[in-house]
Order: sequence, then C-alpha cells, then structure tokens
Amino acid sequence: MPISLTDKLVVAISSRALFDFEKEDELFNQMGSTVYIQHQLSHMSEAASQGVAYPLIQKLLRFNTSDAHRVEVVILSRNDPVSGLRVFHTANTLGLKLERGVFTQGRSPFRYLVPLGAKLFLSANGDDVRHALTTGFAAARVYPKSVKAAEHYPDEIRIAFDGDAVLFSDESERVYKEHGLDAFQSHEQRNVHLPMPPGPFLPFLKALHSLQQAAGQGVQVKIRTSLVTARSAPAHERAIRTLMNWGIVVDEAMFLGGLDKGPFLQEFEPDFFFDDQTGHCESAAKVGPTGHVIHGIANTLKEVV
Repeated sequence: MPISLTDKLVVAISSRALFDFEKEDELFNQMGSTVYIQHQLSHMSEAASQGVAYPLIQKLLRFNTSDAHRVEVVILSRNDPVSGLRVFHTANTLGLKLERGVFTQGRSPFRYLVPLGAKLFLSANGDDVRHALTTGFAAARVYPKSVKAAEHYPDEIRIAFDGDAVLFSDESERVYKEHGLDAFQSHEQRNVHLPMPPGPFLPFLKALHSLQQAAGQGVQVKIRTSLVTARSAPAHERAIRTLMNWGIVVDEAMFLGGLDKGPFLQEFEPDFFFDDQTGHCESAAKVGPTGHVIHGIANTLKEVV
C-alpha cells in the first residue's frame, strides 16, 4: 500500500527559499546553466547557509515526534538533480530532516503541488507562485534578503497574515481600488454580517490550527497567528465576524488604517508575514521574513516584478 501525505501538513518549498543560494543564482543568471551545475558539483560537500524560510521550516518540523509524523516538507525546485544533491547535503548538515524533493531543471515545478496535496508553497520564482495561486494553492514569493528575526521565540511559530486578497478574497479591496475609501467603508458597513469569501491562505491557516490541536500538549512548540491589515474601524468588524463565521481564532489583530506595517511587524517578530501588496512586503522584509502573495486586484493593476 503506497504511503500517503493526506493527513499531514505538506509544505512545498524551493531551494532558494529554504537555503541561501543567492550567489549561485547570480552565477546562473550571468554564466548559464552549465557553469552553474559545475559550480554546484564542485561545492557538493559545502553546505549553504540558512535561507529566509529556514526558521519557519525548522520550527514546523518540530511537530514531528517519535509517535506522530504531522508535517512533511518537500523541496520543489527548478534546480537540476545534481544541484539537488547539494540541497539535501545542506539539509543533512544543518540537521533538517528532509526526505522528498522534486527537481525539474528549469521547468516550472508548481504542477507537482497537486499530487503532493501541499497546503503552502514558498518560492523565489514569481511565475511559479502566480501559477500556484491560480491553481488554488496558498503560495508566496519570498524575499530572499528579508531579515531573519526568529531567535526571540524559539518555541513559538509566529505567522502574520494580511487580510484582503490573502485570508479573505479581494472582493472588498476591489471596491476600494475602484471607488475609494468612503465607498469601501460604506460597503463593509452594509455587509458587516455577510462573511467575506475566503482568500488563498485560509486553507493554510486552518491547517495550522488543525496541526496545533492534533499535537496537543505533547509538542513544545506553539503557533501564534496575527491578522495585520490596513483596515480600520468601522471596516474592522466585518473582518472579525468573517473569522468567527469560519471558526477561526487569531491571537492578535492589528487594524492599522494605512499605517506602515513594518514597525508593527518588528514588534510581533513573525517567522513569516504574507501580504499581497509589494509596498507592505518591502517594508516588512526590512524587519522579518516576508512573502508576496501575487494575487488579487493589487497585482493586476500593474506588472509585478
């Protein structure tokens, strides 16, 4: 009988999101694949440094115990199989237990999210992230040079989510973009008791809650979540009511009314923050690991690099 991952939280992640391969990526862009592969081969025994998503993955894997395997992390990479050997060597050297990987040598790997049943896909490649989101997966383009700031909470996974176009659909954000703030506030007040449609990251948030409940008291690491949104009163109420309707509880909620999110995230110190707008992502990346959710009207009004 084949092994199944259906009862696990599956995270698919690119090698550049998990490890620091930025110099290698620059070499590939400048010199091409042949030189790149030779470089990886010649440095096979040399472990790479931790990447932006490493602290998050390291903590999630702590939910696996001798009694239960709850989290599966799979490398899903455009790398070639030879470079894949270095990826696994790095994981082994850093003490990260990884067993599965898909290496497609330049081809987009996002289509393998379906057989994996992934709840989250993290990649430095924007095209792969767009395709994954279109297919219905929670996905984000990581900022590889984000500040890594997870040291203060070694036994707590802290994840912050934007609201519209991330946890919620972009339905309300479209009203704001097309008609302005007053129309947005009126729309939210009229529909305050009507739950918003779900956004791409709701399944991942639900999976985190299920993971925490399944682990119970036997696992030392805990999960703390935060909603960090540009909404302000009175539009805050619909957001909270929507989460209540879904049976979801977040530990913190920040209704910032357009304030810069960076300083607030600096205080929360997330292992990862997800937002659909590049301005918020660029601010957040200065203080902690950040992923751009390339989804919704904010990412169709102009081309996103």
